[in-house]
Amino acid sequence: MKYEIIHINRFDYETPVDQSMNSIRLEPKTDECQRLLVYHTEITPHSLTSHYTDIWGNTVESFYIAEPHTHLEVKTTSVVSIQRSPFVDQLTYSKAMQDIFSSQLFRDQYLPFLSQTNYTYLEPHQVTNVKNEIGDIQNPVQFAKSLMNYLYAHFTYDSNSTNVNTTAREAIELKSGVCQDIAHTMIGVLRAQGIPARYVSGYLYVGEDSALVGDAASHAWVEFMAPGIGWISLDPTNNVEALENHIRVGVGRDYGDVSPVQGVYRGGNQNLDVSVSVTLLDS
Repeated sequence: MKYEIIHINRFDYETPVDQSMNSIRLEPKTDECQRLLVYHTEITPHSLTSHYTDIWGNTVESFYIAEPHTHLEVKTTSVVSIQRSPFVDQLTYSKAMQDIFSSQLFRDQYLPFLSQTNYTYLEPHQVTNVKNEIGDIQNPVQFAKSLMNYLYAHFTYDSNSTNVNTTAREAIELKSGVCQDIAHTMIGVLRAQGIPARYVSGYLYVGEDSALVGDAASHAWVEFMAPGIGWISLDPTNNVEALENHIRVGVGRDYGDVSPVQGVYRGGNQNLDVSVSVTLLDS
């Protein structure tokens, strides 16, 4: 599958901003299943960007605008090719995998993705309630799949019920939210079970006559580490394995590590309008 993604972030300020410093994480990844073919950034007012790779392996562009402005627009255009086949349902969990999962070396290696953050932390009773519903599953692969099914059945997708600062412990009580909230909740439960999990930001191609949701802006899903296998992607918002219509941009411990746009400015309040378009170019 080949896609074109156009992502526009437009900031309107109540009063002129005389300077701003910003960083963006909007460049799709190139990995074993995904290839970035085209990527460019347009910034208004015009500004050049500098690039670096953060601790999680994400590409970060930073830029500085010194001139007074009342609007800021960041537009990125990407073309990505993806070839990813179904995987998780074909896994056979072995004793050797369990031995790796139980080892101290495995826990030490993935400690950043076992440690809870403010976004992902759940109260012990909240985790226990979920585990009681799912049942006692020792196999981490099966547990992750069952957890995805549970969250899909119990959460209502509602963009008005939460905001960008909502935590997993708040969302699980509401039983509603957007992809960010559902991903944080799934990560919180997985980490509480000793299963390394990370947050993935990117885009979702829905297409025509699809039941998938989450394409209005950046999408989010979860990757968990299967011992001896590698990272496996699950989309709890849609109850599917993340495959060819999931375009990976960034990974981290939670949303805070992969926020698409971050910055500081001197001026009045702002209003943000986000537009994302994902177009299928070639199947």
